[in-house]
Order: sequence, then C-alpha cells, then structure tokens
Amino acid sequence: MKMNKNLVKNIFRILILLIIPFFALAQNSPTTVVNLWQDAAPGAKGDTDQDTPTLTVYLPEKSNSTGTGVVIFPGGGYGHLAMDHEGHQVAQWLNSHGIAGFITRYRYSPYRHPIPLTDAKRAIRTVRANADKWNINPEKLGVLGFSAGGHLASTTLTHFDMGNPESQDLVEQESSRPDFGVLVYPVISFTTKYTHEGSKRNLLGENPDQELVKFLSNELQITASTPPTFLMHTSGDTGVPAENSILFYMGLRQFEIPAEMHIYEKGRHGFGLAPDDALLSSWPDRCIDWFRSHGWIE
Repeated sequence: MKMNKNLVKNIFRILILLIIPFFALAQNSPTTVVNLWQDAAPGAKGDTDQDTPTLTVYLPEKSNSTGTGVVIFPGGGYGHLAMDHEGHQVAQWLNSHGIAGFITRYRYSPYRHPIPLTDAKRAIRTVRANADKWNINPEKLGVLGFSAGGHLASTTLTHFDMGNPESQDLVEQESSRPDFGVLVYPVISFTTKYTHEGSKRNLLGENPDQELVKFLSNELQITASTPPTFLMHTSGDTGVPAENSILFYMGLRQFEIPAEMHIYEKGRHGFGLAPDDALLSSWPDRCIDWFRSHGWIE
C-alpha cells in the first residue's frame, strides 16, 4: 500500500520538530562537570549528589573569548538550588558575550556554615588553578549570585583569603578573592528586619550564636579590600526586600569601592534573567555595560 504524500510530509515535520530540540540541547550543553575535590569533600555526610559539590563549566567559543570568567551561585534559600534559570541559562548568557561561566553546585541544608562557603571558595580556586586550560585570565574572575546564592557570593566578597602557599594541594594555593561581584536580589543581612529567615535558618540553624549571625551579615563585613560590585533588585520583591542590596551598596560607598546598583520598581523575587519581562530583562545589558566600563570585557 502506497502512503499518502501528505501523511509522509506530516510525519517528516513531526520528526524534525522532535529532533531539533535535541540538537539545541547538545549545542547548549556544558563542556564538562568536575568535582571540586578529587576525593570526598571536607565534611561530607555521604556520597550522594547533594554531598558532592561540583563545577559545571561553560566555555565560549575561543574566537569570542574575552578571558573573563564568572563563578555562578544559584539561589534556593540554602535549601535547594535553582540550577536552570539561575544557573545554566545564566552561563549561556555569559558565553554569548565571550565570558566563561562556572556553575557551582554547593552543598546546602542540612549542611550548615562553613560548608557552603568552603565549596564557594574551592570553586573560585579551582577556576584559577585551571586558568590556562579554560582560557581564563586569573585576574579577571568574578562571582555572580542570586538570592541565597547572592548571599554566598557576597560572603566570598567579604570573607576571602589569599590561599595557602604551603598546601600540597595546588588548588588550595590559589586565592579565593573574586575580582568583582554581581549580586542579583541577594540575601545580605541577618541582623535586620529585612532578613530572609529561611536562608538564615538553613545556613545557621535554629538558634545560632549572635556573633556568627553578625559575621555573616555581610553588609557589616565590607572592608577597603572588598571587590567592586554590581547589584540588582526590585522594590516589588517581598521575599528578599531591596534593602538587602541597599545596605550592601551603602557599605561599599563607605569605603569608596566602585559599585553600581539598579532597583526596578516592579518585579517578583526569583526571575533570573527575566526573559519574559520587557523591562526587567534589561538588567543583564546593564551588567554587561558595567563589565565594559571596568575593562573586564571589550
């Protein structure tokens, strides 16, 4: 029996529609995923994915590479990770501008401080230790964090160290100080009425020591050595109020640290790159402009 020509055409169209997404996924897939530690991570409670911090590496085309890298910390209230719209989509956006993106899958609750910070520092060190391999300038490496990932990013901006030159682990010899930071609707303060209580509880437990609370209220930990920072928030954010960004910005101003802040009037919490919002989707362009103004990209 001969098949109807229209039926054949329709089958062909369906096959094309099914195949195209797989090609798109392959093109946007990460270059590689590496464990942050060769063996079990310090303080690991088990050997599941949640116990194993990783770095997902997205590299731009070499012909388009700027040599700049950004370590990405997705949000999730220290209770989960928003790996897609605050991770993979962000890395792909950075790649489109010639910037390498490194998504950190850090450990979260039931892990408490200092485990997430340990993972974050290790991620920064790992990128620097592999700078030649990944075509990165180790002096053009920043961090970008969303929500609780913004708190973690701001913690790396204020609680970094210069590495341990005596360590037998070459990665640990590297500095964990970012060269710049991007904080998007970040959790910052743990000592004010603007605190995101869920992030605080997941990171520090039910009844944390008050000195530790102050230590990780990062607007209080800014010094003259804190790197330049770009901040973005919305007045409509009821989950993590914009005052978190404002407090950090004011702290940067106190030490005359280069900073830029954009507060949009409208917008819920957790929108990532906001691709479906004509106004909010302009913030990534403002961030790229800021990168250019500092010479991190041309």
